[in-house]
Amino acid sequence: MADIALIDRPAEIPVRMLPNNVEAEAAFLGAVLIDNRVIEELSTPLRPDHFFEPVHGRIYERVQQLLDRKAVVTPVTLKPYFEADEALKDLGGASYLARLTADGQGLLAPRELAEQIYDLALLRELVSVGRNLVDSALDTSESVDPMEQVSAAEAALYAVAEGAATGTDAQGFAMATRTALGMIEQALLSGGHISGTTTGLHTVNEKIGGLHDSDLVILAGRPGMGKTSLATNIAFNAAERLRSDIADGIAADKSVGAAVAFFSLEMSADQLATRILAEQSGISSEALRMGKISRDDFQQLSYASQRLAELPLYIDDTPALSIAALRTRARRLKRRHDIGLVVVDYLQLLQGSGRANDNRVNEISEISRGLKTLAKELSVPVIALSQLSRAVEQRDDKRPMLSDLRESGSIEQDADMVWFVFREDYYVAAKEPKRPGEADDAKTHEVHAAWAAEMEKVYGLAELIVAKQRHGSTGKVRLKFEPRITRFSDLAEDAMAAHSYD
Repeated sequence: MADIALIDRPAEIPVRMLPNNVEAEAAFLGAVLIDNRVIEELSTPLRPDHFFEPVHGRIYERVQQLLDRKAVVTPVTLKPYFEADEALKDLGGASYLARLTADGQGLLAPRELAEQIYDLALLRELVSVGRNLVDSALDTSESVDPMEQVSAAEAALYAVAEGAATGTDAQGFAMATRTALGMIEQALLSGGHISGTTTGLHTVNEKIGGLHDSDLVILAGRPGMGKTSLATNIAFNAAERLRSDIADGIAADKSVGAAVAFFSLEMSADQLATRILAEQSGISSEALRMGKISRDDFQQLSYASQRLAELPLYIDDTPALSIAALRTRARRLKRRHDIGLVVVDYLQLLQGSGRANDNRVNEISEISRGLKTLAKELSVPVIALSQLSRAVEQRDDKRPMLSDLRESGSIEQDADMVWFVFREDYYVAAKEPKRPGEADDAKTHEVHAAWAAEMEKVYGLAELIVAKQRHGSTGKVRLKFEPRITRFSDLAEDAMAAHSYD
């Protein structure tokens, strides 16, 4: 048998330079210094770290800072900032800035130069990802999980595809401030209520300011409270707002709506679609499932389905997903459809890595951390539904608390917001006394009448309890719930006369 050649033979592998074009960088900077408007016309998101030559990166960063101050940038105005730059002295000192503008060739094709600088930076990031991938794949120690390596590699490749740096450099405060001002501007333009994605519920938006990018929102409730209905309502409202805004000529990045990825581990895609059809057509879900509808109802249903055909709502009903697989699928949807909201129904049905399966609390901790990481990685809000423990049923006041979250420690810690859905009519209905007949005494009639009066007072009312919120105050929002079509909506003005939320 022939000898197997060793993979690692560094003596025979030539040293290759990382992809770069320093001349293109110099020509582009020269064009910018001759005509500052070049930067305003760029379609490529060029950043200082995209330049291969560090000096060029520092020059570009200073140019951006001066332009932000509305200053005119020329070699002369730049000179004071680089007189002490040791690396620039090796290139000829401050006179190098003047040489950049000597021939002006960059003005012939500044956009093309910027695109080439950007593309080469992405190739360098890809080389870095490849090196790290090879290094980690050659690690055969027992502590290494190959599937985790695959997931990490996918995340790194996604970052390259999105044009994000794969490093962990700290972000300048100026950039963070610009992002914050952008959110404040969006809230101002929306009428002073929403700085993120809309929930479609006015009173909820007023309380939380919309769904914020990078936030993990935990939506919890006991069975029968309507948490899946509320999540479906919010997903539909966000997708419908984006669709209508685009139809009205509003750019997607200016809309408070969003394309939505709905991961349904409990219900099938057609069951979720039936719920949305029921909500939009006004026909009960039960009637739709059993076919108990008239011809007029069917026409109404057909009209509703036509309106929903172009809805940017993507449902993945794959059962028993692992957190790693969910993150992979979410990245793919972000790349293909630019989703702006992820909904997971529900958290306890997700699976962790094999190593955490021996301890359910550790597995839930891994899943909640993974969902928070996903929110930050894609820069979208993630709504994850969660079960509550049975401790709620043992109390007189059935309103949930943070301690009622199952395996609550890590979920409560990782979440930016925790919401509880509570419907008092659910519990009042369960306490219905014996229905009185003609032969029953007055006391039986009186007891049932008192129950009926209490039921009438609370029927169709729901509370969204905001138990944790990093961006603002906690409290509760009162909503209307229509169980026939599983729809949450804002209460009418007269019903909110006392207070819409605490």
